[in-house]
Amino acid sequence: MSIYLPPSTRHFEPKWSKMSAWIDHVPFGYDLIEAIRPKLLVELGTHKGVSYFTFCQSIKDHDIDTTCYAVDTWEGDDHATLTEAYAKSDYQMVHRHNQQHYRGFSYLMRMLFSEALKTFADDSIDLLHIDGYHTYEAVTDDFNNWYPKVKPGGIILLHDIVARISSNFGVWKFWEEISDKYDSFAFANGFGLGVIRKPGKSVAKGELLDLMFDSKKAEEKEKLRAFYVHVAKKIDLQRHARFIELTREKSILNRAVDFLKLKKT
Repeated sequence: MSIYLPPSTRHFEPKWSKMSAWIDHVPFGYDLIEAIRPKLLVELGTHKGVSYFTFCQSIKDHDIDTTCYAVDTWEGDDHATLTEAYAKSDYQMVHRHNQQHYRGFSYLMRMLFSEALKTFADDSIDLLHIDGYHTYEAVTDDFNNWYPKVKPGGIILLHDIVARISSNFGVWKFWEEISDKYDSFAFANGFGLGVIRKPGKSVAKGELLDLMFDSKKAEEKEKLRAFYVHVAKKIDLQRHARFIELTREKSILNRAVDFLKLKKT
């Protein structure tokens, strides 16, 4: 494997950080966008927006001409139980960040996946991210319903392919059934992320895609997986360091304010 130094190792600092099972794949998501430079991106299941805003940030940072759609009811489900007030708060938070940073190319579609389906033509989506309800039946329906919408050569991401949090989590089972039928690549860290390339000619080329789909050397694929584990840890450590520094600065500022108040008395 040649020295692989994608954008996430050089100039990436996430602008959006929330608690999410997707946090382990943020550097890869950022680099994937730069690698395939999609014209149309659709995400099914956005919640707090960690994956979606990673994609959007990469699009903006690399000046890519992309239109993005996030499809979600923001009402929760059995695997993401939300109160009505909490769900409303999450949507407002995501909507506000989207308007502030990505207005003009990013759109939130607050509806069911089945309702959004008719919006998109067949063979039109360059990157589809499926992260909805995680039962075997639900992910099977999502994949089968949306697969015709993806361009030949397009990329489909499936999150939570190793998660077995409860008995009705079934993405892992679906992944085992389909991964051998396509060009595919899997990350097992975190809750797992599966990458599929739909058969057909693709204009997207580059080292990342070559390593995932075209390399015949198993060790190169393992090195790529390990690489993104380390990059994700590095970014997480940087995030914690910034938090500690901000906390320290805030503490110093508060003490200074308290001291000035004391002097006035």
